[in-house]
Amino acid sequence: MSLPTVQFAGQSVGKIATGLMRLTWAPKQTPDEQAFELMRVAIEEGATFFNSGVFYGNPPDATTNLQLISRFCEAHPDLKDKFVLSVKGGIDTESQWEPTANIDFLRAEVEKINRILKHRKMDMFEVARIDQKTGIEGIMKNLLTLRDEGHFKYISLSEVGAATIRKAASIGPVSCVEVEYSPFTTDIERNGVLDACKELNIPIAAYSPLGAGFLGNNWKSKEDIPEGDHRRTFDKFSDEHFEHNMQLVKQLEEIAKKRNVTAAQLSIAWVGQQWEGILPLPGSTNPDRVKQCIEAGKIRLSDDELKQIRSIIDNFDVKGVRYDKGARQAHLFA
Repeated sequence: MSLPTVQFAGQSVGKIATGLMRLTWAPKQTPDEQAFELMRVAIEEGATFFNSGVFYGNPPDATTNLQLISRFCEAHPDLKDKFVLSVKGGIDTESQWEPTANIDFLRAEVEKINRILKHRKMDMFEVARIDQKTGIEGIMKNLLTLRDEGHFKYISLSEVGAATIRKAASIGPVSCVEVEYSPFTTDIERNGVLDACKELNIPIAAYSPLGAGFLGNNWKSKEDIPEGDHRRTFDKFSDEHFEHNMQLVKQLEEIAKKRNVTAAQLSIAWVGQQWEGILPLPGSTNPDRVKQCIEAGKIRLSDDELKQIRSIIDNFDVKGVRYDKGARQAHLFA
């Protein structure tokens, strides 16, 4: 069975996206051979929407993710045009990571992105957070200008609220909205984001569909999270909340066992079935794990299974805020 597809950014892509962040923005860099194999597998299996970021790298050089993609395209010229590439930006990493979307900053950034990519341009540019100083009207105006200059073809927005999505779409075409969505984080069902995207037919790239790592890592305590991994600072993974939140994993595992799939695959399948326009966006450094995620995109949960999972989620009180208590909460769903 092939991976189901969805119309996205002017073409058909598999209904599982491929997150590249952890290949470079992690305590340990993924070797090129392993990263290239992961990307090749994703393309061959149909998960052809690749999600990157201009700041997806460790200091002092945050552009290592883009450099990796460039090396992949050089090593595999036959594959360089076989995937849709979205790149996040709009964050001033030299100024306390402030969202910045004035035209001069964005123009310099998109030029830098394509210069580093070298062998191809990005297809889509995504504003990672909303710059309140510029406002969504100004942001969209700037993005449309840069699109018309030929730096990219499509516009994406991340961590935006329903009102912002509607306003942006009234100004120009928005091809994607990236937000967190999983059994652990269902905010978009209640804050209007999912409804707005459905109404406007804007695909959603659902990042962290595995609960930022609760599912799929076999972590038993916070101490199992590798040193240097930023998830060690997340509130949901704190000593106060970890053991409680793991109970949700155990409940999902019971359903997964009956279906003979992993809890991670169950979660990805569930996320993807909440709306045909949702592309679950898992990330990994392991080619075999990517294959498992893609297989999850082929799973069709029954109505009874969906009801069981919904009942578990609705009756479970996940403890802890998204990210950490000081992680710029004002920038989430802005």
